[in-house]
Amino acid sequence: MRDYRYYQSVFAGVPMPFAFVDLDLLEENAQQIRLQSNGKPIRIASKSIRSVAILQHLLQWDECFTGIKCYSGPEVLHLCAHGLDELLLGYPLWEKSWLAAIADEVKKGRRITLMLDSPSHVEHVEQIAREAGVRLPVCMDVDMSSDLFGLHFGVWSSPIRSLEAALDVVRRIAASDHLYLDGIMGYEAQIAGVGDRYPRQFLKNSMIRLLKQHSAREIAERRAMLVREIHTLGVTPRFVNGGGTGSLHLTGQEEVVTEVTAGSGFYSPALFDYYQDFRFHPAAGFALEIVRRPAPHIYTCAGGGYIASGAAGKDRLPVPYLPQNSKLLPQEGAGEVQTPVRYQGEETLRLGDPVFFRHAKAGELCERFSRLYCVSGGKIVREATTYRGDGLCSL
Repeated sequence: MRDYRYYQSVFAGVPMPFAFVDLDLLEENAQQIRLQSNGKPIRIASKSIRSVAILQHLLQWDECFTGIKCYSGPEVLHLCAHGLDELLLGYPLWEKSWLAAIADEVKKGRRITLMLDSPSHVEHVEQIAREAGVRLPVCMDVDMSSDLFGLHFGVWSSPIRSLEAALDVVRRIAASDHLYLDGIMGYEAQIAGVGDRYPRQFLKNSMIRLLKQHSAREIAERRAMLVREIHTLGVTPRFVNGGGTGSLHLTGQEEVVTEVTAGSGFYSPALFDYYQDFRFHPAAGFALEIVRRPAPHIYTCAGGGYIASGAAGKDRLPVPYLPQNSKLLPQEGAGEVQTPVRYQGEETLRLGDPVFFRHAKAGELCERFSRLYCVSGGKIVREATTYRGDGLCSL
């Protein structure tokens, strides 16, 4: 029972603010992710984890977790320095010094795949590979958004939005002496990254579910056709990557997909409370100290303005979740130096007591803390540094 008193007892004497990961709940979430992947290998999205120790824990926990999808060049090099391999850089990289350093790691035998989505990327990465005297593996990022009823349903990322555009890039890669097509990636953000179970928004939720269903069918057909046409060119990528935590149950069923990606589901941040098709446990959070009592039932905590990225809105605020029924004040929200919380419940709260929060997103929590206290079996079993704690500050 992960209630307020459980965590209050576990963290008694730990100075606040601090962040933590409940390893028992993390592993339960990992088990759910494994079951939803339909037996496909799972690549962990490091952007949602941002701790080498937690990444290593998951990779060792089950053999279904077989690689890492990274988010920046410096992060790739950081993970290499810690002995991690099978790294896919999930976003295009342009900075020459980072590309050159990654090319050196590939030359040493490290398996790192770079992302690209245009002929300009191909030419740029090809030049780096030529100068380094190495043949670099690359992955082509294909746009998976849908245009429905005049609405762009998805995100603006890859410019590859047609079969012809994809095949043009594939041919350009195949003609290179210094690159080869190692993989294809398509992230269906409009399914994986959009909630459809927001309270008191029945019509919006219903519309999003219909859009998701239509988009999922379209994506499966487009991806199958793309892979088939690439094979007719005599090119056989090592992997076809798709999905995110929010679409695993769908993407894992596609025959041409050889691996899926998952990230946020491991920590299960607050935004993941608004999905209809799955439930995960809140495995990561942070604690703020009560330092003021300005009025009955108002408890003001020090700090707490850890706002999530994306379009600004109330759902980007951290959520107080223990003690249960704690709520932010709508006129103040979460502040840089203080966060008032309204609480009327059974727990007796005093100055110096903690209030436990969940971040709206997963890995962004780690940008605010240098370490994570790892909890298992009702006690702190270790301290894991975050990327920030390691000295990595890249994005």
